[in-house]
Amino acid sequence: MDQRLFIAEENFKRVDSFLSENMEELTRSAVKKLIEEGQVRVNGKPTKAGQSVKCGDEISLILPDPVELSVKPENLPLDILYQDKDIAVVNKAQGMVVHAGSGNVTGTLVNALLFHLDSLSGINGVIRPGIVHRIDKDTSGLLVVAKNDKAHVELSRQIAEKTCHRIYYALLEGVVKQEEGRITTDIARDPVNRIRMAVVRQGTGKIAVTDYRVIKRYPQGYTLMEFSLHTGRTHQIRVHAQYMGHPVVGDPVYGYKKQKFTLNGQLLHAKKLILIHPSTGEEMTFEAPLPDYFEKILETLEKGS
Repeated sequence: MDQRLFIAEENFKRVDSFLSENMEELTRSAVKKLIEEGQVRVNGKPTKAGQSVKCGDEISLILPDPVELSVKPENLPLDILYQDKDIAVVNKAQGMVVHAGSGNVTGTLVNALLFHLDSLSGINGVIRPGIVHRIDKDTSGLLVVAKNDKAHVELSRQIAEKTCHRIYYALLEGVVKQEEGRITTDIARDPVNRIRMAVVRQGTGKIAVTDYRVIKRYPQGYTLMEFSLHTGRTHQIRVHAQYMGHPVVGDPVYGYKKQKFTLNGQLLHAKKLILIHPSTGEEMTFEAPLPDYFEKILETLEKGS
């Protein structure tokens, strides 16, 4: 058990804000959980997240002992594009689940990370160490991984403040007429099919914002698109593509039932990632080429087949 003690040197509107500022290794959600569990006290008394802090107040915090990691390292193929003491950037293959969950306790990206990297942040718990953001199982491409808690907090902040940019390529069904634009909707669980997400009435879901740009149109009835995420909702690009009337080719959930090409999932690839390094402050840009199966489809379309 690890106990921390702070004396407030100025007034704060909320105790959770005070702790987030003074405990850089903890996310706001982690602070909130500790408060709810009674592990935070102000002047010796239990508190709530919204309680104000006055100059001179004594804030104590008890951090529970770390739980033994239950996900095991596995020597799985992993394309690591970059790593240092703070972060790693990987190019995830299509078909690999990011972290363990129901029915997926082995063969995940986390299993591979535990084998190939010397450290991972612990903020997201024993099931998702190092995972700052995720992409779907059958979506390929770039992910940044935090190797320590301080880096995790900083990367999470960048994603929340939209200073971390994620750019995707996708092949869509049909010919998209508008050259570029922005889609802004609310997204929530589909009330009929709970494994799907859906565009819902404003105010009934979480806001989702996606920019898009046409890269190339193919006369066979397909469009290669670039998507830029401003939010990170589950299945966001796939749902917004369907909302446009042009679902992602090969998408088994939101796409057409009849597919011209034999695929193992949607043609959606996280191609570019721009972030600020959590320690150096340097802007870093990473790119991952389209997977071979994606390139072969484009080559087929180029030939007019």
